[in-house]
Amino acid sequence: MTASKQPAAGQQPIRIDALVIGAGFGGMYAVHKLSGMGLTVQGIEAGGDVGGVWYWNRYPGARCDLMSLDYCYAFSPELEQEWTWTEQFAAQPEILAYANFAADRLDLRRRFLFETRVTGAVYQDATRVWRVTTDDGRVFEATYCVMASGPLSIPKGVPFDGADDFKGEILLAAKWPHEPVSFEGKRVGLVGTGSTGVQIVPEVAKTAGALTVFQRTPSFTLPMRNVALEPDYVAEIKRNYAGIRQAARNSPLGGVRPQSTRPFFSVTPEQRRALMEDAWARGGLSFLGAFSDLLINAEANEQVAEFVRDKISEVVADPVAAEKLKPRGYPIFARRPCLDTEYYETFNLPHVALHDCLESPIVKITETGLLTTAGEVALDMLIFATGYDGLTGALLNFDVSGRGGVELRDKWHDGARSHLGLMMSSFPNLFLVCGPNGPAALANIITLDQQNVDWIADAIAHMRQEGLSTMQPTDRAEQAWMDTVYGLAELTLVSKANTWYVGGNIRGKPRGLSMYTGGFQRYGEACRLAAEGGYADFVFESAAEG
Repeated sequence: MTASKQPAAGQQPIRIDALVIGAGFGGMYAVHKLSGMGLTVQGIEAGGDVGGVWYWNRYPGARCDLMSLDYCYAFSPELEQEWTWTEQFAAQPEILAYANFAADRLDLRRRFLFETRVTGAVYQDATRVWRVTTDDGRVFEATYCVMASGPLSIPKGVPFDGADDFKGEILLAAKWPHEPVSFEGKRVGLVGTGSTGVQIVPEVAKTAGALTVFQRTPSFTLPMRNVALEPDYVAEIKRNYAGIRQAARNSPLGGVRPQSTRPFFSVTPEQRRALMEDAWARGGLSFLGAFSDLLINAEANEQVAEFVRDKISEVVADPVAAEKLKPRGYPIFARRPCLDTEYYETFNLPHVALHDCLESPIVKITETGLLTTAGEVALDMLIFATGYDGLTGALLNFDVSGRGGVELRDKWHDGARSHLGLMMSSFPNLFLVCGPNGPAALANIITLDQQNVDWIADAIAHMRQEGLSTMQPTDRAEQAWMDTVYGLAELTLVSKANTWYVGGNIRGKPRGLSMYTGGFQRYGEACRLAAEGGYADFVFESAAEG
């Protein structure tokens, strides 16, 4: 059941305490938390229901690469006990079912407008409210504006000319149809081999007449080796959730995936090989936690990368295809690490072909397929798994104007900047749930969302208790945080790959790793100290002023 839009021609501004943009897990929790404080809250969501990226991502094979027990709310023991995951790594239908379960259990839908897009958010200096407009003519005036639009919510779309000429079907992985899609007997072309593409390939290959994978940058992908969760194990998890959550909050990743304090070169070559073989055999996230220094020691990183390249040769029968599938030129795990189910094995099927776009790039889309520099590939269907305008795309997708008319686009002209990834100078009472200068994509996003919403709620409670109307960070605090962010970025190999992490997938986007790479635990400590220090890095206005 979804809320419907109503005509709003000539409607007067609707005055509320807090407006939350986005109905993903961060937005859902923000609405629940703030309304529980007695605030009047309105949520706005472009999709037809809750779920955020999981509402849109319905492509074949869509599955979370974080363990299910991490990828769920921790604030409610009741939700934890009532919901039961069926797999170690949940598929999209189950994750969306969980989002719907939480929305039902917390009675959230009545506080959201669905199928509604925000077109502008302008701070009103005189009245100290955010004036937010929507595509159906509604106008809201809110004391607090909470951006829960997510780091991955604006797809890149089709990156080649000629889409209107194609006589077949074009599908975007990030905006997949809600009705079933048949690949039976069709010649399918897939563009994009990031985490989405490696999930799609094995599924489409099951029924397609022919599948051509157009690979631009090879990805390092590890076997997921997903398993069903046995009832006895589920019961153990539910008995021990409190300890699991505490461990997650105190970890660098905000989750409980395996981690090691063992540097790569602290063990013998034979022991290193045995540890890597064991991690590969066990699959999932265990390989990522085998050694502690893979993102700071380039030599260790390259040896692990070579181990994975050798595994590709063991799996892919055609040595030419195997070589093309081997990523080179960037550190392993500097791009988003992928988990797959028989991705490399799929290239052994006779009807699956790999097209190397580094050798023969795509020129354009034609009426009958894709034209490359080596010739045309005839296709009936095109799938684009080309990613998102990550981290900043959603926040720059509509006009945001702060104090004195300062435009967010201008403030972020040379790259995103904020204090703690939570607030920005010149933008009073504008809160970012998963801002680009926090851990964002480098931590368990649901743990991060919950921590940040709690911080936002505490800051609002502080203002209300002290008779304060607005808060924003000082310019000095914002600059100090960005100095910290960029200083840490220089110490990690994550900054050495041309990825969406650094804006490398969007033409004209400022380059640089603006995410906090110091780990979730240290980030949480910085946020906690900012509050416990009496918000010394923020400036406030009294409700009695002006």
